[in-house]
Amino acid sequence: MIDISEIIGRIRRRVDFHQAGMVLCHNGVVRATRRDGRPVSGLTVHVDHERLQRILAEQRARPGIIDIQVEIAEDRFLKVGEDVMVLAVAGDIRERVIAVLADTLDAIKSEATEKIQFDSES
Repeated sequence: MIDISEIIGRIRRRVDFHQAGMVLCHNGVVRATRRDGRPVSGLTVHVDHERLQRILAEQRARPGIIDIQVEIAEDRFLKVGEDVMVLAVAGDIRERVIAVLADTLDAIKSEATEKIQFDSES
């Protein structure tokens, strides 16, 4: 299980945290079905760490962003209901933080991770 409190704690310990007006988190979990409705028993995620670090650097450089932290449960079988990823974005104002969380999440999922879903046996 990914410790969301520790991830937020890393952000809060920054010396510039006082500039943050919002910390927004995404907690992705394994759902029981694929997008098309077919059942799955779980999944495995592989991460391209070099690409992930580039994405984080690009997004951290956007105006108003204080920090971005991410943890991804990788290279092991994750059962339905288990945490896949926690992503936290801290920044000055809501509009910036929401946009950066969405953009970062989309980039991580499309460019830095590969998900392998396993069919359910039932």
